[in-house]
Amino acid sequence: MKTNVHKWNLCEVEAIKIQQELSQKVIKEDFSDQIQYVAGVDVAYSKSNDKLIAAIVILESDSLELVESVVIEDTVQFPYIPGLFSFRELPPIIKAFEKIKTTPQLVVCDGHGLAHPRRFGLASHLGVLYDIPTIGCGKTKLLGHFIEPDQNRGDHSPLVDNNEIIGSVLRTQKSIKPIFVSIGHRVSLKTACEWILRLSPNYRLPETTRQADQIVKKTLSYI
Repeated sequence: MKTNVHKWNLCEVEAIKIQQELSQKVIKEDFSDQIQYVAGVDVAYSKSNDKLIAAIVILESDSLELVESVVIEDTVQFPYIPGLFSFRELPPIIKAFEKIKTTPQLVVCDGHGLAHPRRFGLASHLGVLYDIPTIGCGKTKLLGHFIEPDQNRGDHSPLVDNNEIIGSVLRTQKSIKPIFVSIGHRVSLKTACEWILRLSPNYRLPETTRQADQIVKKTLSYI
């Protein structure tokens, strides 16, 4: 997969400027490609040192069977700054993408897309760099307000910030806490929610996120 990567050795002001510039390139309309493979990405951090583990899992879109996985061990290069999460996580994720053999047509990120103060979270950043359809799927809210959706699977309500709908609060399983879905790049919010439901047949989180999370945690336990 080819990407137009900017430099990562940045100060906070430079990183915010890149977000503001690249956010203008986010496409909020649906892709037209057929989706055969869906990827999930995740990063986990060591509590004892500056090591981290990044993983990509690629699933077959219909069966949700694992096709390929790649794991990278790396070191933290960017400090934890709220709103600049992607500058911390994308460098190792990009290293993992360089090693995959199966090209996904959609990537689900354990993080946000438009549901971000500058409308450019991890999912949007990754999507724009690779010009690939991406979806933000967060376990917790970063910002915005919402009315709790009804309790059935598929029930949802808008996530709103400054009178703008920035995502959807989606119930993937009956009477289970909802998750926060947002546009990353080259996908509409409606389609993003449909995919997250499709990828979450049995659990709260989509299989892309669940499987990537399991791999990074297991690998992290060995370092």
